[in-house]
Amino acid sequence: MIHADLPLIDLHRHLDGNVRLGTILELAQQHQLPLPADTLEALRPHIQVNEPLSDIGAYFQKFTWMVSIFADVNACRRVAYENVLDAHAEGIDYIELRFSPWFMAEPHGLDPTGVVHAVVDGVRSAVGTLDDIQVNLIGIISRTYGVEIGHKELDALLTCKDDIIGLDLAGDEANFPAAWFIPHFNRARDVGWGITVHAGESAGTQSVWQAIRDLGASRIGHAVCILEDPALVDHMLEARIGIEANLTSNWHTNTVPSYAEHPLKAWLDLGLLATINTDDPGISPITLREEFEMAAPAAGLTVEDTRKAQQNAVEVAFLPAAEKQALLQKKVSGAQLSST
Repeated sequence: MIHADLPLIDLHRHLDGNVRLGTILELAQQHQLPLPADTLEALRPHIQVNEPLSDIGAYFQKFTWMVSIFADVNACRRVAYENVLDAHAEGIDYIELRFSPWFMAEPHGLDPTGVVHAVVDGVRSAVGTLDDIQVNLIGIISRTYGVEIGHKELDALLTCKDDIIGLDLAGDEANFPAAWFIPHFNRARDVGWGITVHAGESAGTQSVWQAIRDLGASRIGHAVCILEDPALVDHMLEARIGIEANLTSNWHTNTVPSYAEHPLKAWLDLGLLATINTDDPGISPITLREEFEMAAPAAGLTVEDTRKAQQNAVEVAFLPAAEKQALLQKKVSGAQLSST
């Protein structure tokens, strides 16, 4: 369940993995782009997943048609704008949306810097129309493009360094180790960004160690394998390293065989700072509320466990202490009003 006296927070959502089906159809028609179907219901199975695929690679293939519609920067701006509206409609109080400008730019040869500015503008415009959601952006270096492209992607992100709060490393974890990207993350920490890294999803515990020790990660995305290394668990407990858990996408990518076998419950029992997030809602068609109310109980979480997850999200969010306190106070005040 969701606890009304605590903020509802999503720390791990890819805005380029959360494109509305209707937007895909509309932009494809506008730019005369090919799609495998021309109606929403016929398009749905080409993009969305409702059961496990063979592996994470098959899941990544679902991005193909989604990113194909980034034909110009206006499309990027629109998708960013709609991401904020969708988060607001879910009742989310605070969200950190992440995106890879190179990944978005590649299909149509866009300037990654233009993509970054469009995303920033889209988010800013949407937040300006709403008064009860807070949004921050995390830039992604897509490791699959290699080290040199990673520098170019980071250069693009740094043109809006004051509008971005963190840097992530995503992509092919097994074949592009975190250690290759140490210079990139040194630059990110130098400008004061928080560091989160996809690790322990498709590679082992050494990948998580590299993310923490080499890149300075204070949060890990997925982290599914960490219980295999008790020393790693102890270190994450001591260093207060956050975990961005993604129950449904981990099931859909076959990273875990079922909700019941997801390690999230064990993490929370150990006192790890695990949180509940949505990952790619455009592919795994879920909301954050559904993750709390359907996926979490299926994974064995109790009411107290979901409370811990919400509290953990406040602690590990890339926010100053004063903003965290304001989020908490707003929810407490709202809960008190609703009970009177």
